Amino acid sequence: MGKDIIYKILTSIRNVDENKTKIKIVKIASNNITNNIIRILLQEGFIKDVRINHISNKIKLLVLTLRYKMNNNKKTINFKNKSFTGLQIYSNYKKIPRVLGGIGILILSTSLGLMTDKEAKRKRIGGEVLCYIW
Repeated sequence: MGKDIIYKILTSIRNVDENKTKIKIVKIASNNITNNIIRILLQEGFIKDVRINHISNKIKLLVLTLRYKMNNNKKTINFKNKSFTGLQIYSNYKKIPRVLGGIGILILSTSLGLMTDKEAKRKRIGGEVLCYIW
């Protein structure tokens, strides 16, 4: 799995999040890993809206609108990468760690694709721990 792609996605969202402008939009190239991570973030409520821009027949861009709190546009998305190229962390479904006591989510790479910690526990499947999001 492309850890660099995941890191680039999270970093681009984090960089826009730290920017003080009023426009909170991120443009990311579309591929399978990106689409799955964005789908999870959209389901969990970290992203407000996703649009697809077609540049050509083969190239697509995902345009993300980030969700923010009403007071002073404070950050609502924090990330921490857990698995790296030289260090993969695996967990079975019984030992999947909780993020901030269940407030955050954990993204796992399983044999059924990318999923959150709650989905993995429900389906009783473990996998590689990719990142924490809270």
